[in-house]
Amino acid sequence: MAIGILKSSVQSLYILMLKDDRPLYSGTAIVVMSQYGPLLVTSRHLVTGRNQDNNRVLSPSREVPNQIKIAHNRRDELGEWVIREEKLYDENGSPRWAEHPRLRGNANIIALPLQDVFDVEFFPYDLENTGPDLVVGLTDPVSIIGFPFGLRGGLSFPVWANGFISSEPAVDQFDLPTFLIDCRSRPGQAGSAVVAHSNGGSMIMSGGEYKEISGPVTKLLGIFGGRLNNQSDLGIVWRLSAINEIVEGLGHSLSNEMRTEQSVGPGDENHSTGNRLGGLFKRFRGS
Repeated sequence: MAIGILKSSVQSLYILMLKDDRPLYSGTAIVVMSQYGPLLVTSRHLVTGRNQDNNRVLSPSREVPNQIKIAHNRRDELGEWVIREEKLYDENGSPRWAEHPRLRGNANIIALPLQDVFDVEFFPYDLENTGPDLVVGLTDPVSIIGFPFGLRGGLSFPVWANGFISSEPAVDQFDLPTFLIDCRSRPGQAGSAVVAHSNGGSMIMSGGEYKEISGPVTKLLGIFGGRLNNQSDLGIVWRLSAINEIVEGLGHSLSNEMRTEQSVGPGDENHSTGNRLGGLFKRFRGS
């Protein structure tokens, strides 16, 4: 990583939603790796084009997206970006993204398998190692790393907005794997990484001991889903457990589809894994 550039500043990606190449609105996403290849993680309402609460269309043009453009980091060229495009629906009209296996559309978070990745360098978040084992609780500061109003912090780097944890982060809010933060967020920040960040010093670890940390540290806490409503500065964060369950759900779905395929025989194309899932589990090939 170049001197002075935090890794987290290249892990949040600018995304643009489109309908038949017509821009609709922007947002933010991150990448996680899975055994099925790279997954783009962002807010569900961005890909559906509809409000999570009332199902109203988000775009003023009354269109919902069928494409997404992503400003990826260019391979071996830190500080340069390459625009890649993904289809949101397969040839059968089925969504290519994966939803939470239990909550389905009630979870405002999805994972989209990436296919158009030529000349892309990934800086994924590691779901098994999200950062130092810091104590993070009520009133602690957090950062939302994204693109408010599509604004970029120089080139295509994200903007860091600051807020505070407003509900017990380990306790479900609204009976969902979420917690609340107090932050003056804006459109375009949905899908942003929410992190605890410190430039160093004495910190309390989860075991209760203090530890001196000499450099900047960042711990991923979740994905920002947006404000409660337009009048509120309270926003919803989806915990990492929700992302993990989506990735695990991919594996369960694939296993079920493989068993179905074996039971009907290899010649039945209507029940083949690739056909039924629309390429959802296409493995990463680097192009």
